[in-house]
Amino acid sequence: MQTILIIDDHDEIRENIAEILSLAGYQTLTAVNGKKGMEMALDKNPDLIICDIMMPELDGYGVLHLLRKNPATEHIPFIFLTAKTERLDFRKGMEMGADDFITKPFDDIELLNAIEIRLKKYEILRGKYAEGEKGVNELLDNLRGSGLIDMKLENYESEQLPKKSHLYQEGKRSKYLYYLKTGKVKAYRLHEDGKDYITNLYSAGDFMGYLPILEESSYKDSASVLEDAEIVLIPKEEFLSLIYRDEGVAKKFIKIVAQNVQDKEDRLLNLAYSSLRKRVAGALVDIYSKFGKEDPSGQSLDISRDDIAHYVGTATESLIRTLSDFKAEKLLEIKEGKIRIQDINKLKNLAY
Repeated sequence: MQTILIIDDHDEIRENIAEILSLAGYQTLTAVNGKKGMEMALDKNPDLIICDIMMPELDGYGVLHLLRKNPATEHIPFIFLTAKTERLDFRKGMEMGADDFITKPFDDIELLNAIEIRLKKYEILRGKYAEGEKGVNELLDNLRGSGLIDMKLENYESEQLPKKSHLYQEGKRSKYLYYLKTGKVKAYRLHEDGKDYITNLYSAGDFMGYLPILEESSYKDSASVLEDAEIVLIPKEEFLSLIYRDEGVAKKFIKIVAQNVQDKEDRLLNLAYSSLRKRVAGALVDIYSKFGKEDPSGQSLDISRDDIAHYVGTATESLIRTLSDFKAEKLLEIKEGKIRIQDINKLKNLAY
């Protein structure tokens, strides 16, 4: 059962809110002023706080300021109760980190809806996400599905791109956040010798191109279509507005993106220092996690040998020899040009 702390010096209002929330299935705590409310918040760590602005000893702004300074309470959703005459202070409270305002007198449904939305947001933002781009996709999907960001994909323009089409190019400025609705895409960088190194692989359901938008930089790689694709174009200005509209969403998003940058650095170190066998095994595991789900058995990889070699950072001939070794060791089999993983766990934990 979720716990809500109500801080208000008006007995009737405080008890009325507590009764409404109890009937709605919430556990309630009450405090008669800001100082006692702050003490209770630190002691009980509630799931959400509803707080009046004008109170003796410590007003609502003081409560919010102290909560946001304390790591133990900084993420608790916070809803202000305001009188109509206090609406001028709306901006001040939002800038301090309040999640919402409810004007007195309020409707019961309005109160319950505001609480439900904020608790849903809190649950999403404190959730654990996979590292790197998988975590970014999970977070954006959850935010969209909950309505916390208004990113309805059907409202944006989309393009049908055939195989080998270019999506964006290294050195160009970003204009869109891309959502891959169907198909496959690879991101790559060109070396001086004309060979390309694949930096990432994308499958249906992935968002692409958010890093240069957040960094306000040009693309550091290029992207082209591996398999006929439908791609949704979300203007970068709208994406930034949606992300930065909420401080909690922005912090969570940037934290996961930072991990994505670390993942890429770790992969480069692995390319530099790991054996060819371990590099190929790691590439197959990565590709399996991206594309293997498209096969009914969940194990076949429909991707060219050249693209795997570019992902590993080796010559195609060296890759083919390593794949032959893996086949002899019964780690994989090759049928009709497709690689079928036989033992994904052994590939993940290859000793040398």
